Amino acid sequence: MTDGAALAGPDGGLRCPWALSTEDYVAYHDEEWGRPVHGDDALYERLSLEAFQSGLSWITILRRRPGFRAAFAGFRIEKVATFTDEDRERLLADPGIIRNRSKIDATMANAKVLAEWEPGELDTLIWSHAPEPGTYPAPKTTADVQAVTPESTALSQALKKRGLRFIGPTTAYALMQACGLVNDHLESCVARKAP
Repeated sequence: MTDGAALAGPDGGLRCPWALSTEDYVAYHDEEWGRPVHGDDALYERLSLEAFQSGLSWITILRRRPGFRAAFAGFRIEKVATFTDEDRERLLADPGIIRNRSKIDATMANAKVLAEWEPGELDTLIWSHAPEPGTYPAPKTTADVQAVTPESTALSQALKKRGLRFIGPTTAYALMQACGLVNDHLESCVARKAP
């Protein structure tokens, strides 16, 4: 049992304890999580995957990410916005993704909304909710990592106001963590100061 402090990884470097449960997590933690993500399609993908993760373990989504990308046309907003009822039925039968009707419907509906936005508008809106650097101290243990912040609540509200679905404050904060708007790597984690 751990107290939530950073633990030594396969190379001896300290890492956030959640990152050490599988090899998939080590790579995701070290190379992706908390690194800045920009671009409307890239952020739409992360937004969609965080919604699919709701109520599930992230490893479930991570291992199915190739299947999600294939099923949702690489998460290209313009392409997913053209999906039809036949596509919905195809998705509901696809064993490579999470076959949850409300999450599939939200992903399709969100693409239709986002297709009407100006290029770069999703990126700008999301990143406008990043807290000022130094707002929150570096977490020393996992107990110090928040699930919701005023910024994630505001982001959730802004996205919902613009017509997006399945993006509550907790999902918005997970998006902020994953896409580098906040740095929730533990203070002693090797990935905290990574480029």
